Amino acid sequence: MAPKKDVKKPAAAPAPAPAPAPAPAPAPAPKKPAIDLKSIKIEFSKEQQDDFKEAFLLFDRTGDAKITLSQVGDIIRALGQNPTNAEINKILGNPSKEELNAKKITFEEFLPMLQAAANNKEQGTYEDFVEGLRVFDKEGNGTVMGAELRHVLATLGERMTEEEVDELMKGQEDSNGCINYEAFVKHILSV
Repeated sequence: MAPKKDVKKPAAAPAPAPAPAPAPAPAPAPKKPAIDLKSIKIEFSKEQQDDFKEAFLLFDRTGDAKITLSQVGDIIRALGQNPTNAEINKILGNPSKEELNAKKITFEEFLPMLQAAANNKEQGTYEDFVEGLRVFDKEGNGTVMGAELRHVLATLGERMTEEEVDELMKGQEDSNGCINYEAFVKHILSV
């Protein structure tokens, strides 16, 4: 039998170091600066402003010549501009949901908002929209499937409701369920 070896017990492992303190929470991302509406120069003619005021007053539900912030985007779009919801929120100064429904503005406060939307040069052109729809033209014949376009409009980007999609696509599909996208874009931009 072999002699027993002198076995040393392993030294006790040092106590684990305490876990480092959690990193401080990152500072909240600064809000995108709102547009300074006071510095916007109104470039609309007096006649245009009168027309805009008439449209503005159509949205006045209480007869006090004021509208809620939640109506601003609708009026701007009704007056021919095409801002995204994000652009409208930026123009409004990123209000909370409560402010959108409670805070009211006059036409004089609205006019610089409309001018800010009109000054936005990032709006898509006819060619931009046609090029975007061409991606869905699998056969290269100038048409896209109506069902596919409906799906895209209802699920991607600034999602539309089914009712909005139905209204937009009314009368656009041919007997095969396809849409000529160049005619569709012309229709959309003329509305």
